[in-house]
Amino acid sequence: MTYSIAILGASGYTGAELVRLIATHPNMTIKALSADRKAGQTMAAVFPHLRHLELPTLVKISEIDFSQIDLCFCALPHKTSQEVISALPADLKIVDLSADFRLRDPEAYETWYGNPHSAIEIQREAVYGLTEFYRDQIKSARLVAGTGCNAATGQYALRPVIEAGLIDLDDIILDLKVGVSGAGRSLKENLLHAELSEGTNPYAVGGTHRHLGEFDQELSAIAGREVKVQFIPHLAPFNRGILVTTYVKGDAQAIHNAVENSYADEPFIVVLPFGQAPSTHDVRTSNFCHIGVAGDRTEGRAVIFSVLDNLTKGSSGQALQNANLMLGLEETEGLMMAPVFP
Repeated sequence: MTYSIAILGASGYTGAELVRLIATHPNMTIKALSADRKAGQTMAAVFPHLRHLELPTLVKISEIDFSQIDLCFCALPHKTSQEVISALPADLKIVDLSADFRLRDPEAYETWYGNPHSAIEIQREAVYGLTEFYRDQIKSARLVAGTGCNAATGQYALRPVIEAGLIDLDDIILDLKVGVSGAGRSLKENLLHAELSEGTNPYAVGGTHRHLGEFDQELSAIAGREVKVQFIPHLAPFNRGILVTTYVKGDAQAIHNAVENSYADEPFIVVLPFGQAPSTHDVRTSNFCHIGVAGDRTEGRAVIFSVLDNLTKGSSGQALQNANLMLGLEETEGLMMAPVFP
């Protein structure tokens, strides 16, 4: 069976990534693409790397006939997604890539995103989209809320060891190196080549990064008590990828064993041999996450490394993985492509 797909916000990086992935999916066909400011243009004009594909012309959301759509990907900015999804048919399956439905507590959303949630009733039915840990709920969900890419990368490292009770919950430090595409496609002065290249810098310091809301929510739920991680992202001069180096207090070998056992049957999570560290280069343009664990010269401390492509496993690939489950398809369908190297 072939399912008809709509992508809202197709002129952004995650929208284009969805098109790239779905274009060769055996059970999906793209029936509608929206991009309000670029409505009337072709995807080839907006993204020349997709010019070989036969795709619908970009239109405004109001022009889409959703009665002909089986599943809709919403790749819109936060706050906009609330408004748009509230107006979509109540029986339409939706995978939202924004931050609007990730946080279960509306007060937490207002704290981290600066405005009240305007679709609380819809938010209550949303399932958090970290596939490997919410698989059963996603299968029966109408609305899945994709994770933040930074939050996903860090959680893949931490969830198994917190669940196993192997680390000190009051001593968790995450150091992130984040590719520039994570900032989106909008023009920003600090993302100009001359200002970004040949350097790196921390940002959102002092515990202000919005993805911390997801860490608070998810890790505290696993631990059964409040968990607050220290989290500093750094903007790095590469296009795609996230490297999270997580410093914890615990036995390194036991941590590696727990991580390896937790992901033994997961098709997209690769745990490296003990002592090896992964590279963002090895997962580029793929739906894989690589994890490594190493000891520290200080006894009783360990380092967990996790890498993924922020546009694929951190966003659009994760969204397609979830959509496969929602439609009753093989979870890996359309996603087993090898990383691009070099």
